[in-house]
Amino acid sequence: MKHLHRMTLSMLPGPFIGWFGTLMFLLVMQFLIKYLPDLVGKGLPLGIILELISYNLAYMVVLAVPMATLIAMIMAFGRLAESNAYQVIKSAGISLPQLTWPLLIVGLLLTGGMMYFNNLILPEANHRARNLWIDIQRKKPGFQLQPGVFYDGIEGYSILVQHRDAETDSLHDITIYDYRRSGEHAVLKAQRGLLQPIAGGRFIDLILENGEFHRLRRLEGQERYERLIFARYRLRLDLSDFVFTRSQEEGYRTDRTTPTPQMLALVDSMEAEIRQNRVRVRQLLMRLLGDVADANPSPEEQLPQIHGDTLRPPARLAVRGRPEWTTLYDLALQQARRLQTEVEDLQRSIHWTEQRADRYRVEIHKKFSIAVACLIFVLIGMPLGLSVRRGGLGLAGGLALGIFLFYWVTLVQGEKLADRGYLAPWVGMWLPNLVMGLLGVVLILYVSLDLRVTRPLEWLTRQLHVLRYAVSRTHAHR
Repeated sequence: MKHLHRMTLSMLPGPFIGWFGTLMFLLVMQFLIKYLPDLVGKGLPLGIILELISYNLAYMVVLAVPMATLIAMIMAFGRLAESNAYQVIKSAGISLPQLTWPLLIVGLLLTGGMMYFNNLILPEANHRARNLWIDIQRKKPGFQLQPGVFYDGIEGYSILVQHRDAETDSLHDITIYDYRRSGEHAVLKAQRGLLQPIAGGRFIDLILENGEFHRLRRLEGQERYERLIFARYRLRLDLSDFVFTRSQEEGYRTDRTTPTPQMLALVDSMEAEIRQNRVRVRQLLMRLLGDVADANPSPEEQLPQIHGDTLRPPARLAVRGRPEWTTLYDLALQQARRLQTEVEDLQRSIHWTEQRADRYRVEIHKKFSIAVACLIFVLIGMPLGLSVRRGGLGLAGGLALGIFLFYWVTLVQGEKLADRGYLAPWVGMWLPNLVMGLLGVVLILYVSLDLRVTRPLEWLTRQLHVLRYAVSRTHAHR
């Protein structure tokens, strides 16, 4: 038995590692295809790009581990079925649960590891990736002069270069328009130029040779034109906006970037706030009802009478004159409206807080649900591999992809419905696991009871006959 357990366990690492690496490679390529156009042209250091990719590897691991587990299980047990090894094992009196309980322990270990990863490592990686991406988006594209194209990347300047030597950074036929000063137009033209970065790239000196400087100025309501000829002119350009800098701000954390312990604390504080607001609403309603009761408006003679479009005062106030009772009722109406506004504000606050708390609850359940999916895919992969009787890459990958897509689409739709309040958070996140778990149990029964070669009705009839025979034997012994 120990030899069989070692054999089944030894068949898993190869397919798991191979498919995990393949899936991670595909996910990284998909990430680069999607976001590479936003990274190219900004002059980012290679280390920053690698750091961004490393942070985004976290969510890729969440997707790759369950799917690699499912493919590895299908391939491993598909080989057992294809080589008839499982038939030999079964003929020796070893049942499927006896053979596979070590794999269930492996599934539990994967589940525990993914719970830790999803709840603590993944949110921090998402937070750092989000902050780094914000810093990247703030950075302007790199200083790049293209021949024959006006460059307006530097504020206050428009630069046109007809020819540029990429090896020496020498420029030819240069025209520069200077718009930095209002009411003044300046143009520099030079036959040659040279770029010299200084201060670590924060500034660049453009050394112009054999050129002219034209400027039109307004002085005391009069226009003045100036023209200077120079053999050498140094123009310093500020490129500090083009240098990538890391912000020191922590940034706002969303449900995707908050670790689970902090989300649980936030949910508790929101629930306490909701309870306080509901108590306040009840107090306001009781106060409003109490004011009405104090007014004692039950006798008809004490109520204002409506005749047509006019409001007549009650009898006990009519003697005091119209202004007095009108003022009294205006004050009461203002008080009632103020209480109504406060109650409506509290109700809106309760509704908004409940929605925010539900989003956090959805994310908490989602992290645990995806982790438990590793164990569920172990349950599904074992009987599914024995049922297909093939351990090929194509079939295993196709089956795993179809099952995982169904699981992931169901999970995403459950998340959307739970976020919108149509489903409870735990229902939306655990329903896919419940469906897939039932599927795994059915497949295990299907393989363990040999329903592949026995029709379900015939098997049920046989079991009823066995049960009837056992009952008759029991009565005979009595």
